[in-house]
Amino acid sequence: MKVKSAYIHIPFCVKICTYCDFNKYFIQNQPVDHYLDCLIKEMEMSETRELQTMFVGGGTPTALDVHQLEKLLIAINNLFTITGEYSFEANPDELTIEKLQLLKRYGVNRLSMGVQTFNPKLLEVLGRSHKTEDIYSAVENARTVGFESISLDLMYQLPQQSLEDFKESLDLALALDIDHISSYGLILEPQTQFYNMYRKGKLSMPNEDVGEAMYEYLITRMHSSEMHQYELSNFGKVGHESEHNKVYWKNEGYYGFGAGASGYVDGERYTNVNPVNHYIKKIENNERPILHATQPTRTEQMEEEMFLGLRMNQGVSISRFHEKFDISINEIFGQTLSDLLERGLIKQSDDYFSLTERGKVIGNEVFEAFLLSV
Repeated sequence: MKVKSAYIHIPFCVKICTYCDFNKYFIQNQPVDHYLDCLIKEMEMSETRELQTMFVGGGTPTALDVHQLEKLLIAINNLFTITGEYSFEANPDELTIEKLQLLKRYGVNRLSMGVQTFNPKLLEVLGRSHKTEDIYSAVENARTVGFESISLDLMYQLPQQSLEDFKESLDLALALDIDHISSYGLILEPQTQFYNMYRKGKLSMPNEDVGEAMYEYLITRMHSSEMHQYELSNFGKVGHESEHNKVYWKNEGYYGFGAGASGYVDGERYTNVNPVNHYIKKIENNERPILHATQPTRTEQMEEEMFLGLRMNQGVSISRFHEKFDISINEIFGQTLSDLLERGLIKQSDDYFSLTERGKVIGNEVFEAFLLSV
């Protein structure tokens, strides 16, 4: 499996959001420069030097100051040739003209902005560091600097959020004429402030019916826009789909660099150690900073092929499955596929099995069927 993609994790934030369970730390008093030195050292350990996609996420990569950001960008350019999509996650309030110019100068060609909502009250509830007006100025500044691919993240099923709130945020995002939208329903994850508040009865969430209505509206509204749906939660103009994320959904290999990052190389799925100081210590000892690694069994690989591939509108290729595993998809999943076809949750067209509109709404139920079927 030739690795053509890499993910880099910057685990620092200026403010910790109430809903986030990613590996992240409040940036103040963190050994940021020392971490970057170790991150660069880990990247030097990789065998591949030519990549098709690179995604720098977090945390918040734009929480780095200008000097730290340039240090990272120079190292990436020195170590890798990126022939395709080069994405950076960003907070709207941190995208100064200076940082945008830096990113552009070093070859970043796609921005993924964590907007989440345009509602000022909900931004406060989420613990976001930006204000609504920051979204407008960030998009305007990015266009001025010359970025031609801008994606916004929006969330739904938020505490205190009505369907009308979500409709308004979606309309405001589309009015900005950006190129891509990722939109996810909030999941209460353990180890988050929201989860603790919910357990104590201090957080009221929209019920599942409201969440479903928001998702159904999302799909309907995006159908009438210039963007097309190509994955359960992702919509883009032609030429602006996230090529990096497709690597995950197609179950292909990628490096994961940094504390808490995950990768999939030579049939091994691995996750790096989380705490920054543990990560630094491992690198200083010239060790791979791995917390755990597993080799998915053939059965697990086939299951992954199904539930990851079905996330995409195109679906799972019957011929690619056969080519990859040297066995027919029907021989392995025939009964499950028949049941789901009968229930109207998947459909078959030519070489692909894909989700129906109803299947998209209850996608997790469809995915679970493949975990139980082998």
